Amino acid sequence: MTTPPFPAPAATMEARVRASLPTDAGWAYEPKWDGFRALAWAGRIDDVPSDPGAERAHAGTADGAARLDSRSQRPLRRYFPELDAGLAQLPPGTVVDGEVIVTIGGGLDFDALQARLHPAASRVARLAAETPAALVAFDLLADRGADVREEPFAARRERLEELAATLTAPWHLTPSTRDPQVAREWFERFESAGCDGIVAKRLDDAYHSGVRAMTKVKHRRHVACVVGGYREHKEGGRIGSLLLGLRTDGGDLHFIGHCSGFPDGERARLLTELEPLIDREAGFGADARQPGQESRWTGDRDLSFVPLRPERVAEVSYDQLTGDRFRHATRFERWRPDLDPASCTLAQLERPEGPTVEEILGLDPGRITRA
Repeated sequence: MTTPPFPAPAATMEARVRASLPTDAGWAYEPKWDGFRALAWAGRIDDVPSDPGAERAHAGTADGAARLDSRSQRPLRRYFPELDAGLAQLPPGTVVDGEVIVTIGGGLDFDALQARLHPAASRVARLAAETPAALVAFDLLADRGADVREEPFAARRERLEELAATLTAPWHLTPSTRDPQVAREWFERFESAGCDGIVAKRLDDAYHSGVRAMTKVKHRRHVACVVGGYREHKEGGRIGSLLLGLRTDGGDLHFIGHCSGFPDGERARLLTELEPLIDREAGFGADARQPGQESRWTGDRDLSFVPLRPERVAEVSYDQLTGDRFRHATRFERWRPDLDPASCTLAQLERPEGPTVEEILGLDPGRITRA
């Protein structure tokens, strides 16, 4: 049986964030998928350990079993048993770089995807049926036993297209274009489906495992938020993060995320400024999303916070939403004393319109330009 030409696990090639897309000749552009980055390894489809600890111990063995590894080189396969049907389709000795996604209502649903990482085998089986995942392929590291990492991306993409023509669900091939104008259109139109930007790859570049050799451009929007509380820095004496809220239609302050990127001097000054606003009866609405809600993602972290009277407005910028919250920490832009805190509502959040995930993945292959 043909085996991959290099040992598992392997590091993925990463991307560096830039403010704008490169537009000189020699680039390919793809949608940036909002899922779990993963390397899919062809191999024997056999029983997967049901215990996560046993799987981690099993992960480093070269026993010829199929694999699905995260960007951090942790095994994902046990959490997505429905994807074994995709791994089984890969020719022996093949390794594909791609994304595990979950789609609900035509859009990518990262919350539903995260929920799939559950330790209980019964829950894994139930969620596999309720919110099945899919695989989006966008690069190739090994092709039927041949190590293709040193080949230029243009050649790897041709190999990947040939492979994709033989694959069926749960596999999909990401759209790709060499036209920067098309990429700019995708940047605007595909956000509605949950694609949070564009990834650019040099056509003549090799696959650089563990290196930020690609370029990605992400959406960044500004919004005015009410500061509903803060968490003190773990070392004390200064602000750790500001807790941000937006008003619901009913007037409750809904926790939407946090902002933490302040210099140490600014953190100490902010603590002094905000202390007069401390009000244990204020903070976020009882009928809205609250900070400090425990989950299995928070572990043993201290989730307590200091509530404030909702009088300060901060303008922040963010890159991505998940439901009615910021996916990542925001970037502080400026204070907005000119704004009434009551005007800072959820209606500020933009909900772009455009194609569904299914429509994006069904793009005419003829749009994959080869100029």
